[in-house]
Amino acid sequence: MSPARTRLLAGVTLSVGTLLLAGCSGSSGTSSAAKDSIDYALPANFTPNWILPIGTAAHLNTNNISIANALWEPLVAYDGSSGKIAWNKAGSIATAADFAADNKSVKITLGDRHWSDGKPVTAKDVRFWFDLIKANKTQWAGYNPGKAPDNWTSFTIQDDRHFTIAFDRAYNPQWMLANELSSINPLPEHAWDKGDPKRTWTYLNDAAKNIGGYASNPLWKTISGPYAVKSFSTAGRVVLTANKKYDGGEKPGIPTVNLLPFTTADAEKNALRSGSVDYGYIEPTDLDQEASFTARGYEVKPWSGWAITYMPYNFNNPAMGAVFKQLYARQAVQRSIDQTSLAKVVLNGTAVPGYGPVPQGQASDFVSPTQKDNPYPFSTSAAKSLLTSHGWTEQGGVMTCTDPGRCGAGIAQGTKFEMTVLSQSGSTVTDNMMSAIQSSLAKTGIKFSIRTAPVNSVLSQTPQCTAGQSICKWQLSFFGTAGSWYFPAFPTGDSLFQTKAGSNFGSYSNPDVDRLITASTTSSSTRAVQDYSAALAQDLPVIWLPEPDYQISVMKKGLGGFSQDSLANFHPAQWKWTG
Repeated sequence: MSPARTRLLAGVTLSVGTLLLAGCSGSSGTSSAAKDSIDYALPANFTPNWILPIGTAAHLNTNNISIANALWEPLVAYDGSSGKIAWNKAGSIATAADFAADNKSVKITLGDRHWSDGKPVTAKDVRFWFDLIKANKTQWAGYNPGKAPDNWTSFTIQDDRHFTIAFDRAYNPQWMLANELSSINPLPEHAWDKGDPKRTWTYLNDAAKNIGGYASNPLWKTISGPYAVKSFSTAGRVVLTANKKYDGGEKPGIPTVNLLPFTTADAEKNALRSGSVDYGYIEPTDLDQEASFTARGYEVKPWSGWAITYMPYNFNNPAMGAVFKQLYARQAVQRSIDQTSLAKVVLNGTAVPGYGPVPQGQASDFVSPTQKDNPYPFSTSAAKSLLTSHGWTEQGGVMTCTDPGRCGAGIAQGTKFEMTVLSQSGSTVTDNMMSAIQSSLAKTGIKFSIRTAPVNSVLSQTPQCTAGQSICKWQLSFFGTAGSWYFPAFPTGDSLFQTKAGSNFGSYSNPDVDRLITASTTSSSTRAVQDYSAALAQDLPVIWLPEPDYQISVMKKGLGGFSQDSLANFHPAQWKWTG
């Protein structure tokens, strides 16, 4: 989860999903009046800073991922560029994935592909990635104990274009393909291998730290994707140029791609107004200015994301953890959140309410009827009744536990229902949302205090913790109005809500939910993930909030031929000037 427009790992290692932080930034560019180039505005203050197509915790953001995938195509590319999240075979090295009848292994077929130096892409290049990850898994941002590569028991090469990966048990093929196999990037063994996986890992990561050398280092010139790096500045400006040796299915339609960094939203908007950005964005609060952009030859297109937005409880907080562990208390909080008004008013209609752990911005077979129907509709009177029926009495405008026998285990007499959120600073929209939530909770008798800090501070100050640790004083955290968890194609919860999962910020734990999450990754039935959806919509591991659009895109008329990827990546090879 994270604020606004770009995928970010800040101080935590995320695996099958990512915390997305969006923003806007400032730099100037020159208009690509010619149809052989395009100027794309990067999110604010999230400058690209990593080229290696293996993510580490300090460098995994959506810009880095998108650039790396344009240079080294994934084995299995999943994206929403067709309007639906699916395997994009045109942008993949693999052409087929045949699962065994028992779902305990998969045989992969590679396309007839070549590296930019003319060498063929073979199964050895995939095993090279496999061995690197196996030997250095704890440093890989995609690692979640028990999942890849732990659950991949063997890698067997049949010939140059065929290999088999065996698993430790039967898995849901849809989950394995979309969430695990899609993380594999074939790498040029002949150009990168130093003989030992650990030595090679250090060599590649050390080279990747030299941002100023990306354009000149021969290491980064052996590529398989549609683009190469022409220039890459430490300030975040990147120029990509078409790879003339590319023999895959996504031929670049625009020879030169200029990726422009910005420091503020206003700077980026000024660049749009001056015509020096072809593909940019505005904030939801700027939608009343849409006509001023269309008059300048732009189209305004919301970019919907495959994500959820929420506010984690700290179940181990020494003061309020016992209250948070009571389902009725969480129900009272959720019933005090007017998601419809937040989506329409605060987010200016650019968000959809979310009632559970599966994205609801796009139609899918994963959302259960329970989640879809909203089990806890907004009603502060119903919320107040939940509390009074469990031993709470309103005193001085704040609900106070006056009957500990009914309040629940660990809740002492006189405990006040007072909770504090640490929220991202610097966003008017975020501030407005927190104020609106504060007001509605007050009607229930819940005191909601707001502290703010820069998003990196929010992330670092609200970690997983135990009650005795000094860092465990946080109660609720919020990473920004657009602070969202972006899923891979299969919206599993093993990183977010499984007991002790790496991104289970608030230490939520429910053995029944653990079993449902495991079932969703192993059972081939859609019912398994729907059962998980229903359980967490009802059990409320977090405060569910509206899911905003990833961004409100502003694009020059004539730019088209693609759909904006709801997985929050950009794909320059798919961009075309159509008129």
